[in-house]
Amino acid sequence: MNRDTTVQDEVISSQSVFGAPCWVSLTARDEAAAEDYYHAVFGWKFRSVPLGDRFRIAYANDVPVAGIAAVASMWQMAVAWTPYFAVSSADDAVARGQERGGTTAVGPIAFPPGRAALLADRDGAVFGIWEGRLISGWESWRRAAPAFVRLHTRDAFDAAIFYGEVLEWASKRPGCCEVRYEADEVVLRSENEIVARIHSGAVEAAPDPTIRPHWQIHFAVPDVEACVPAALAHGGTVVRVGTSHKEVPPTEAVLRDPDGAQFTVTSRRNR
Repeated sequence: MNRDTTVQDEVISSQSVFGAPCWVSLTARDEAAAEDYYHAVFGWKFRSVPLGDRFRIAYANDVPVAGIAAVASMWQMAVAWTPYFAVSSADDAVARGQERGGTTAVGPIAFPPGRAALLADRDGAVFGIWEGRLISGWESWRRAAPAFVRLHTRDAFDAAIFYGEVLEWASKRPGCCEVRYEADEVVLRSENEIVARIHSGAVEAAPDPTIRPHWQIHFAVPDVEACVPAALAHGGTVVRVGTSHKEVPPTEAVLRDPDGAQFTVTSRRNR
């Protein structure tokens, strides 16, 4: 069936995929510097959005990948990559998060055509919620799956209960996300596709932020090995490079941009 993807994308709302990751965004200090770095590492191109000159969307081969919001200094927020989850009501989700021991950092704030908020779970991992129409091109984003999210937390079972109640996972509402426990991880599925994983073992008081509870954003790339020198050449740092066999190219690398935002590049969709 031939359908215009753009028209289809324009009518998709957060209510259609509630509970599922629907976007990832970088909170940055300097939009131009962030664009230069991520263009060098990923080859992304950037376009403006109606939200203002502090907001841009990154594209790879005309597929939307992620957002950049140069508001870290203005809002006194940490520079970081953050996943956003679709919700039917931002107000209700914020209230459920606070009732269950989470905190609200920002919002809900109106960003036509929707509303957004930043929250932290009981262990301090930061995530966002979005209520409203999804970004134009979102169906292409979901099909291409250029980004994947994984929560590193103290206790995956406890975290699944928190997020399940806040985001209405396994609520038996039509279209809700399903949760399963597989190989010591919590696996989240939306429309039968794995969209996130939750892994135990993080340490709340660890001095190393890579060990503390956090959501890690993974970007699928054709060549992990090429991303590492590009990241270093443009002021970033390498946290870790991993592979299952020393004689083959790396399959994953954890990187930080010049401002300290951490992300992972992977050569495959580890779902």
